[in-house]
Amino acid sequence: MGYPEDVLAPDEHLLLHRHPHWKMLFWPIVILVAATALAGFGGGVISRNVTDETVRLGLLVVVLVVWVALLAWRVIGPVISWKSTHFIVTDRRVLVRQGVLTHSGIDIPMSRISSVQFRHGLFDRLLGTGTLIIGSSSDEPLEYDDIPAVQQVHSLLYHQVFEVEHRHERWDN
Repeated sequence: MGYPEDVLAPDEHLLLHRHPHWKMLFWPIVILVAATALAGFGGGVISRNVTDETVRLGLLVVVLVVWVALLAWRVIGPVISWKSTHFIVTDRRVLVRQGVLTHSGIDIPMSRISSVQFRHGLFDRLLGTGTLIIGSSSDEPLEYDDIPAVQQVHSLLYHQVFEVEHRHERWDN
């Protein structure tokens, strides 16, 4: 799990580390298959019907360049974005980190969380994903889409928040 461990305090314990649900990769995979099939078909048509060797080679290079550009833009980019997005829950806070070249992130201490909700429609329930909504004491609720097993994450967060509140009550007495 390399990345989350780099952001944890020495005595902080990792409870959950997830990437967004794989459904984010559905369209990139469809595009990969369709673009590869079209490039292969186009290459076959060009190889069979173009008799001039130089023109044939030039057209095949164009098909290859278009295929690579499409894959870089619509497949590789989304896969890297998915892989570089981390949803992390520790015993002290919730962290969200994303980005490759430009990193962004947010940390929410457990003691600042005032509510934890989830939302998922029929399709999300079939896939086992949903949106997690975390209300903190000072800001608008934060929504995180495509959280795998959102109900278990919701339950984990709820219990962690309750445990933090319970610890604070014992310290105050």
